[in-house]
Amino acid sequence: MRKVMTISVACLSLLLLSLAANAQQISGDYLETRNADIWTGACVANGELNLAGDQAILAWHVTKGRWNGVPLDGLGVVGVVKAAATLGDQYNNPYPAQAVMIVDSKANAAQQKALVGMAQKMAGGELLENVVEIRIAPIEMTVGKMEMSHHGGQSATASLRAGTMVGVETRDIGGNDHLCGNENIYYAPLVKLVHSMPAVAELDEYDGPGLGVIWTLRGKRSAFVGRFAF
Repeated sequence: MRKVMTISVACLSLLLLSLAANAQQISGDYLETRNADIWTGACVANGELNLAGDQAILAWHVTKGRWNGVPLDGLGVVGVVKAAATLGDQYNNPYPAQAVMIVDSKANAAQQKALVGMAQKMAGGELLENVVEIRIAPIEMTVGKMEMSHHGGQSATASLRAGTMVGVETRDIGGNDHLCGNENIYYAPLVKLVHSMPAVAELDEYDGPGLGVIWTLRGKRSAFVGRFAF
């Protein structure tokens, strides 16, 4: 009887270890921009409400892992969104939204499908549900260290290029970025992350098809740099 119980406990331990491993099969870097400030105070946020914040760029770079059994190490995917209202506003429904997906040109057909599925699952809900177009392009994404800088601001530098369609450059938030004096993270990231930091988007650009709008924004406190694990 004692031997049977020992075997059962051992099997249960192996099952729990297996579940824990499978619960976090994929991880990497994440970058997000909006056309509204996300690190701000009510004075700015109220002024932008329903006038901005309906456009977003979401980008994932897989460091290591698989999605539905497909290896995605070193590959990237970008979702560009045009919503119906300010994303993250609790009083207005931003949906339906339209999305253009840009998939890494280094990926094969199975990996391209897995990358889109991963992004849709991690975004959840309706954010990337209505895909109007999928494009294939080279994706280059780099993310620096996310830590407190020497001047007390938050260091979250990153860069993203997705063909000729998407360009993003971020820097850390500094003392000169305070406008209201009571800034904080006003809107949370659109994706659940294991770690994230707000940043200034020195460049936030989309020049592509499908959404009926293109944009080039500079110097907005509108970005998140983070890490994901799923």
